[in-house]
Amino acid sequence: MSATTYPPPTDDRTPAASEVFAGALRRAPPTNIPAEQALLGALLTNNKAYDRISDFLMPEHFADPVHGRIYEAIARRIERQQVADPVTLRAEFEHTGVLEPVGGPAYLAKLIVAMVGIINAGDYGRVIHDAWIRRQLVDIGESVVNNAFGATPDLDGAQQIEASEQALFNLATEKGQESGFVTFGMALTGAIDVAEKAFQRTGDVVGLTTGLRDFDKRTGGLHPSDLLILAGRPAMGKTALATKIAFSGAQALMREAEENGGEPTGSVAIFSLEMSAEQLATRILSEQARVSGERIRRGEIEQREFDRFVRVARELQRLPMHIDDTPAISLSAMRTRCRRLKRTKGLSLIVVDYLQLMRPAVGTRPDSRVLEISMITQGLKAIAKELEVPVLALSQLSRQVESREDKRPMLSDLRESGSIEQDADAVMFVYRDEYYLQQRMPKDSAYDSADAHAVAMEEWQRKMDLVHNKAELILEKQRHGPTGTVQLYFEGEFTRFADLDTFHDV
Repeated sequence: MSATTYPPPTDDRTPAASEVFAGALRRAPPTNIPAEQALLGALLTNNKAYDRISDFLMPEHFADPVHGRIYEAIARRIERQQVADPVTLRAEFEHTGVLEPVGGPAYLAKLIVAMVGIINAGDYGRVIHDAWIRRQLVDIGESVVNNAFGATPDLDGAQQIEASEQALFNLATEKGQESGFVTFGMALTGAIDVAEKAFQRTGDVVGLTTGLRDFDKRTGGLHPSDLLILAGRPAMGKTALATKIAFSGAQALMREAEENGGEPTGSVAIFSLEMSAEQLATRILSEQARVSGERIRRGEIEQREFDRFVRVARELQRLPMHIDDTPAISLSAMRTRCRRLKRTKGLSLIVVDYLQLMRPAVGTRPDSRVLEISMITQGLKAIAKELEVPVLALSQLSRQVESREDKRPMLSDLRESGSIEQDADAVMFVYRDEYYLQQRMPKDSAYDSADAHAVAMEEWQRKMDLVHNKAELILEKQRHGPTGTVQLYFEGEFTRFADLDTFHDV
């Protein structure tokens, strides 16, 4: 008995799916040719219409390349203070052949007929610009699909996400429709609003407080759109000071929310590229519970200290503070996460520890380390301006500090790039003389007699007493105010910074 042969199974859904896919491929990119013709006709009729669209519309925004060439010629003549109409443009296009696909120079007269009204030129321009943006989105989407199918094998999935986010961010920031002049009256209104907030607040702080009284007096707190650099040599306490500032900012946001009877409207984002989130949380808990972090790690704490540790942790868990400990995070990934946090929880401060561990945007390949750091600092400043929040970035210092007698840092000590100094609104250095003085403790072998060694030890101890538990926050650059040195109290056991009281009321 021969086997029965059956026809291959058919799927009724297949034709429909194929038609849908083919239809998607046949869809034309977003364009509006009538709007392009109407705008060009308005410009040829009255050159003053150019002022309504010149700040955001470019030749490449036109879907029809011929229209882009005509617009470019019109713009060139108008910006030279020359008349742009069918008569003056005819000579320019008559022998180039640019207008041959649309009927030659006579097409310029047809554009005037296509004009609906000069007053609508701004609206036509925005329609054309919007269509261009949507065409760019289509191109980005096509690149995303192609990359996912392996067009760029050197990028893994996570890097492709970052590259896509970077492309979207570039489109969002470079489209040109949000920039331009503001009237002086509008600028004055903004300045008055800032002054009013300062007037209504008690104390000297108009921005977000740092928790350091004397520093806030000099700066007025942390202000939106500012990029602040906190630099120092290893063991000076950069991370501890930055953590103190972030914690104080989160506390201030929580206090304000409790006074208003609601939830915090902002939050603090910490990008810890060097320490894990758990290590950073332990450091904050150690400072607030006044339990040594070193003893916590070794488990050498008593029951009452552990109970205090847990109690403080419960009090702090409501603080609007978020930690991202992704190592070597890229600029584009940081930007995306900050934008998402601002949209969902609000954002009032960004802390980066530290910028030399960051990577520039995915897809960029700087020629040198100096250029790479420049791209990172410029990107951080762009994030500060776009999200309207202060960004506090930690930075390392070069080793040349150690070769000087006076080891207080200077702007020239900023490591790997002078652009850090240029891009920052404020640059400050943390310095502890106690750290260097400890290393210069007199040794027996360096002296001929015990008496000489005793005298040297006495002098060394006197100097140590003068600098014990003291730190300097050197405000070397401040774009909006005075510079100078702020004296701080530093408690090494708990890595804790605080205000330094030089006198006490009796």
